[in-house]
Amino acid sequence: IMYILIDKGKVRSECVITVENGNTVEIKNIATYPEDQGKGYAKHLINFIAKKYQNKYQILQVGTGDSPLTIPFYEKCGFKRSGKIKDFFVKNYDHPIFEAGHQLVDMIYLSKRLN
Repeated sequence: IMYILIDKGKVRSECVITVENGNTVEIKNIATYPEDQGKGYAKHLINFIAKKYQNKYQILQVGTGDSPLTIPFYEKCGFKRSGKIKDFFVKNYDHPIFEAGHQLVDMIYLSKRLN
């Protein structure tokens, strides 16, 4: 399911979620235009999704690289580290992936209780 946040007639952020099981929904992708980052759009979208699904699911989770930009963002949104897939980015991509000068190696899972 894709959600799009539009403000003042312009798409600012988008989020794709999937239902993983009877208890969990997962953020598969969330993106905000670079000029709109740091303005609260992604956080607002996450809060909307959490509220929308709070009575149907127990957990909202996300998997991401161990980045100094991404992990603190999710933690500020109320997520806590809940797991890791070792060497995910090394084994599943044919080239190194970097974010903020940091090579992504492991997939870090974070989760947030919805109820």
